[in-house]
Amino acid sequence: MEERSLRVTGVDTNFFSRITSKISKLLIPTKIGINGIVINIKRNNLLKTYENFTKENENYNQDELEKKYDDAYTVYLEALDKYVMDSIYKKVKSNQATEFEKNALSKYYEITSLKEKEYMDYKYRKQKYLLELDEESIKMNSKEKVIERYHKFYISKMDTLYKSILKNYSIKLADTINTYDSSKEWIYTKIFYTIEEYIQNILELKMQTKDQEDYKEIEEIISEYEKLQSYMVGKLDTKDNIEKNMILLAISRKIFTHSLPLIVAQQCYQKLLKDARMLVQDTKIATKREKAYSMLINLIEDYNIKLLSTKVYWEDPRKRESFKKYWDKYKEISKLKDIDFIEYVRQKEILFIKEDIKQIANQKTDYSKLIKYYKRKLVDYGAMKELKNSFISEGNYTGKINKEKTVKINV
Repeated sequence: MEERSLRVTGVDTNFFSRITSKISKLLIPTKIGINGIVINIKRNNLLKTYENFTKENENYNQDELEKKYDDAYTVYLEALDKYVMDSIYKKVKSNQATEFEKNALSKYYEITSLKEKEYMDYKYRKQKYLLELDEESIKMNSKEKVIERYHKFYISKMDTLYKSILKNYSIKLADTINTYDSSKEWIYTKIFYTIEEYIQNILELKMQTKDQEDYKEIEEIISEYEKLQSYMVGKLDTKDNIEKNMILLAISRKIFTHSLPLIVAQQCYQKLLKDARMLVQDTKIATKREKAYSMLINLIEDYNIKLLSTKVYWEDPRKRESFKKYWDKYKEISKLKDIDFIEYVRQKEILFIKEDIKQIANQKTDYSKLIKYYKRKLVDYGAMKELKNSFISEGNYTGKINKEKTVKINV
């Protein structure tokens, strides 16, 4: 009797399971349709409140218009969130989902998983995700005028969200003031990824719009943007990734000045400098090493021009005075650029190498191989002399004794 009842129960369960599955499949399109209508209504209301809030309304209370816009935005996000859970989730569960919908749900859960451990990141990234989802839907299903109208709101809100995300990462780095911290490697990675994502998704969209104010911003970084394009395709090696991140940082100094403040940008540059130095030190193939070295020299120049030369507040006055002398030398050498370009390049590299030797001489990381490589460069440029049976150093640098060869350093 027990075996028979189990068999009967199994048959009944399967029967009802099949019926339930069929009913769910029939209801899913209806659910999507209902959610779509609700989203359209909420979106249209949001766009109206956004347009009222952003245009000049002398006869209206601006605080009241802002509140209406914020309320409309909240309701709109709730409708999008409901769409993910009611429609996409059920379609995935019933194997009716497209590849896009499967990826959308996977990304939704990935973002939701941040809620407990990284709430601020979750808060901004969930909003960004829902807006991206609806923007993709609008591009596929709406008329040109609707797309153009939505993009004005979309660009504005995404600007705010990206800045908030980067500001959150900046706060996380704040306790390691002015110093690259390898224990927070994941934050640096996220910063570079977020800047790149913004350029691909929002900056490129701005370039397609006719908004003059947005285009002025783009004009200031157009040369850097064009350089970046070559790194957006194909597989990148370590050198390419460092160069790409160097360009991303340069662009961020124009776009994210406040949300990615100078002190955080400095730590990001220091992270790239460490990666570049290690690459030069560890690369054994001569041609690849020379390319890595050229990239390091360019990075040092970028760091000096685009960051240190703009730095107003220095915690250590001695470092500020030291940099002033170094910067004066650089400006003097720069005068050679139009007179004798080869000599300009030689003098500039000598200056950068000597300064970098000072910077890395007392660091915890073992840069002995890099220093040896630097010294060989200085000898080749005639800035150092090799002496036998003795070691002579001048200036602030102290090196290790080499029994076979010794080098005189004029710093």
